[in-house]
Amino acid sequence: MAIVSIKNLTKKFGPATAVDRLSLDIDAGEIFGLVGPDGAGKTTAIRLMLGIMSPDSGERNVSTRTGYVSQRFSLYTELTVQENLELFADLYNVSDTERGPRLKRLMQFSRLEAFRDRLARNLSGGMKQKLALSCALIHTPNVLFLDEPTTGVDPLSRRDLWRLLFDLWQEGVTIIVSTPYMDEAERCSRVGFMSHGKLIALGPPDRLREKFDGAIFEVFTDDKFRARETIASLPFIKDVNIFGDGLHITVDAGAGDAAEAALRQALPVRSMRRIDPSMEDVFFQLTAER
Repeated sequence: MAIVSIKNLTKKFGPATAVDRLSLDIDAGEIFGLVGPDGAGKTTAIRLMLGIMSPDSGERNVSTRTGYVSQRFSLYTELTVQENLELFADLYNVSDTERGPRLKRLMQFSRLEAFRDRLARNLSGGMKQKLALSCALIHTPNVLFLDEPTTGVDPLSRRDLWRLLFDLWQEGVTIIVSTPYMDEAERCSRVGFMSHGKLIALGPPDRLREKFDGAIFEVFTDDKFRARETIASLPFIKDVNIFGDGLHITVDAGAGDAAEAALRQALPVRSMRRIDPSMEDVFFQLTAER
């Protein structure tokens, strides 16, 4: 049974439609990723699910206690770590008997014990997100919503935050997280791709990759920008995207050997190999089709 259910949610801001007839069921025990670039409608969708924002049309049902970590750090910077946690315990009416053990556990869980007397404004970006996560957990929610929790956070803190999320998930908390990072989509049990306010694909990462149409070559050459222009005119080519220092070249599924030969003839190739599609490759293909 769905623990979060929305149907045909729509939200407009003037002439722009931020969320367009979004329907989605999320079951207990999932790590669900709402994935897409900036402006896709992820933040608005999260706020509609939570009831923070009212839709122009559609229905929502969230059948349990929720916690929420917003995209921007919204705790009290003039309070210490300890004081922020105590404040949220007051706001959520956590009883005196439960408060002490919960505060102690969250301090240990987030590794903030050594910083309990530090002002929130003096925390690093990663530590701020850990504090925000701890405050959202003070009332032991069954569902935790996180809106781009790792944006602007250093790679080490990103890894630590996801470790905390997996620990929560193993304890039975349902996780709903929005992210623009395709590598984070790989960590979810199920993913919903959003583009221009619409849900364009839904499913486990492995299933979405299985639906990829074509074969991919990863190519490194001396001038990736000029190479991209050259490749676009070759037969068999479906799409070309820059990935770091190289290119991901999608070719017709049955044209692997012929496409490889054509690429080697057309380009000064440093290295070339056939690879499995990433979630980013899948997203590029879905948005190009639309």
